[in-house]
Amino acid sequence: MMLNINTQQKIYFVLRLAVAMCFIGHGAFGIITKPVWCNYFAVFGIGKTLAYGLMPWIGAVDIALGIAMLIYPVRAVPLWLIFWGLFTAALRPLSGEPIAELIERAGNFGAPLALLLLCGGSATFKGWFRLMEAPRALSLQQLNKIKLCLKAVVFLLLAGHGWLNCIAKPGLLNQYHAIGFNNTISAAFWVGIAEIGASFIIWIDSLSPLLLLFLVWKILSELFYPHYELFEFVERGGSYGAIMALWLVMHKLKLPLPVLNRKPAFN
Repeated sequence: MMLNINTQQKIYFVLRLAVAMCFIGHGAFGIITKPVWCNYFAVFGIGKTLAYGLMPWIGAVDIALGIAMLIYPVRAVPLWLIFWGLFTAALRPLSGEPIAELIERAGNFGAPLALLLLCGGSATFKGWFRLMEAPRALSLQQLNKIKLCLKAVVFLLLAGHGWLNCIAKPGLLNQYHAIGFNNTISAAFWVGIAEIGASFIIWIDSLSPLLLLFLVWKILSELFYPHYELFEFVERGGSYGAIMALWLVMHKLKLPLPVLNRKPAFN
């Protein structure tokens, strides 16, 4: 099944931008030395003094890779982010935070995975460092793999955020208080129930109109942070990108398209 090339390019650029945003947003927190990062360094026995010294270096590398995705994208960058995004997200439960913190960040490692499924891998080491472009053709099998990946990512990020609401994560309660809710615990609980319900709707039937609604909600909810609003928004680019890419895939899957290519593209 062949996608219209314009749509393939849209999916490609959405996911490429999502990967860049994840790197740049995460790197920005390293540059400004976000205090909570000390907890994650402590998992490896690294004290606060050394942690604060390492943060800007890690941040600078992340930002450089994010800019590279915008200027000259190569497969090695999203491949690294799959590992790096999963690793950094896993540090949260390893440092004592709820496992929902890991699940809610599925976009950080799921978006680059979807991008590689879209563009294909490489059979050679050098191929991972060649320019990555939108594929000319996609088989129905490839398209369904991308769809399954994105559905899983959107399911996890919505369910994870809903879980954090239901357990009354202090940061989320502060958000609701900042926008005028008096009973923040009740607000968080019902928002959490709605988000978990939305995640199952996506998993059972990825309805296009609802995806756009969930995309708007996800973007708005990330703007509620009372601190670091811009950086929090940018870092969650994988979440927005995964939802938008899934909408594009689902929209095109509804159209009758000819089967022209059944093999993944490798360089």
